[in-house]
Amino acid sequence: MVALIIIALTTGALGAIAWAVDQYRSTFGAALPAGAAIASSLLVWIITMALGLGNDSATAWIPWVLSIAVGGAAAWATAGLVGRARHSAQVARTTAILQMH
Repeated sequence: MVALIIIALTTGALGAIAWAVDQYRSTFGAALPAGAAIASSLLVWIITMALGLGNDSATAWIPWVLSIAVGGAAAWATAGLVGRARHSAQVARTTAILQMH
């Protein structure tokens, strides 16, 4: 259980960092990349533990490292994709509003 808490806190922090360094962070909330990171990392942890990679001392590190790596990648991907998509939609909406006047 401690492993889950440490993985969740680490990937949540990676999600917060991904939000903080994104140039389009004003278009989405800080919890979005952190939530995506936590959900994906815990899902990977569950899958790797179900495969038995945490039972042997030689492979016990794989669920930890793989979960954190996948969570960090999910955070950066979520921040990048959602930020760009929402920013372009916001620019298009603003342009349409300004063209009315």
